[in-house]
Amino acid sequence: MSKQDFLPKDDTGKAALFLHVRANLPSHFPALGIVAGTPQVVTQATDALAFEQMLLLQQTLTAAGKEATNAKNRLRDGDPLAPDGIVAIPIPDVSLTPQIVVTPGVVPRFRAFVRWLKALPAYADAIGLALRVVGDEATPADPALMRPVLPLTLAGGRVEIAWRWEGLAGQVDALEIQVDRGAGVFTLLTIDTRPGYVDTEPLPTPPAKWRYQAIFRKDDQRVGQWSDVAEINAG
Repeated sequence: MSKQDFLPKDDTGKAALFLHVRANLPSHFPALGIVAGTPQVVTQATDALAFEQMLLLQQTLTAAGKEATNAKNRLRDGDPLAPDGIVAIPIPDVSLTPQIVVTPGVVPRFRAFVRWLKALPAYADAIGLALRVVGDEATPADPALMRPVLPLTLAGGRVEIAWRWEGLAGQVDALEIQVDRGAGVFTLLTIDTRPGYVDTEPLPTPPAKWRYQAIFRKDDQRVGQWSDVAEINAG
């Protein structure tokens, strides 16, 4: 079964994971056969501190910005709860300027670090779990609820169907697309195995409304639900 991404989606979660690895990796040095001075270890530890500092600064400035907006609004509109209160805009502590400077790309470097870590001969899943760099088991989507989306655009005299896997890559392997070119009947256009399809049919003269619908396939069988019918004025 596939696994979910181990990296948290929010920056606070990312920062916490970076710091967790930095703090806990040393206890696994002997088992992994690495040391504190290993270049990949040094880079990860430095990135963790730099990102934490930048995140804290950003959060501080964001909070200060909200307080400044509130102060400005109070000064402009008045404050029934404190009509005689002093209005002042808070100025963040300039000492919060990050002291650790690294080049852009902390997240790509962390993913590369995890790949390097897991490729070490002595790496074991228990270590990955302890470091929180192993994702949870992915929960398969309910096949009955799988449903594609069909964004349509006209480009270069062709209809482009910008479909995607909708997070179902690996659970489905193709998309069956049908088209109605104005006759009121859907017919097979293609069974596509790569997201994004260009309908090469020449545009009609005079223009006509073309309609498309699609359904995912797995092992040559339809699965899930038909998409909503998507329409476009072709020509």
